[in-house]
Amino acid sequence: MTGRPQNDLLRQLNHQDFELLAPYLQPVELEASHILHHAGDDVAAVHFPCGPALVSFAVPVEDDREVESLLVGHEGAVGISPGRTPSLAYSRIVVKLGGTLVRLPLRALEQAQQRSATLQEVFLRYADCQFAQLLQTAACNAAHSIEQRAAKWIMSAQEHIGGAEIPLTHEQLAGMLGVSRSYASRVIQMFKARRILATRRGAILILDASALEARACCCNNWVNKYFDEVRGAAAAAEG
Repeated sequence: MTGRPQNDLLRQLNHQDFELLAPYLQPVELEASHILHHAGDDVAAVHFPCGPALVSFAVPVEDDREVESLLVGHEGAVGISPGRTPSLAYSRIVVKLGGTLVRLPLRALEQAQQRSATLQEVFLRYADCQFAQLLQTAACNAAHSIEQRAAKWIMSAQEHIGGAEIPLTHEQLAGMLGVSRSYASRVIQMFKARRILATRRGAILILDASALEARACCCNNWVNKYFDEVRGAAAAAEG
């Protein structure tokens, strides 16, 4: 492919490191609900969401329910090997919002990392960020109310895709929160009554971003702060 994809992780690579990967990058168009991996699957490729595309990690719990533990958009990637061979998916990984993803065979990434210490460092730092995000989500699920978590997830989706209209259904929000659809609908109705949100078919519209932020927990802020610190350290190391 020519040019850099609309993915921050790929765009931050220096020219030499990107050229090691470029011959193996393949853009694919995937729709919402497309499953990249089931829990326990061997992971043979890394996927880089581009633009507004979003991928989620869904962890199974009791009663055949799943809880969203991670949202990954254009800032990162899914399928990064934690150093094990073969790499295994530890949750169901599914496209939440459809769009372009760039696929890279995991073997091609591993071979490129053997040739470049800076490339290896970038992906190690990103894996560290992703682990920190998982820990923050676990703490959030234990400490914060459904209302706070709902506001957080909606804001997180808005940060990833831009714009005030989020193509998110009540059922998808329920999956993010690990609650029933009726419970998620009651939370949305509460926000609508306060004129913070409105709904359209298959979408949530943010009417008052400041009020929504005031009702969200600070977990997104902590995650973003950590990402910025790690990215800043990586840029300084390359410079």
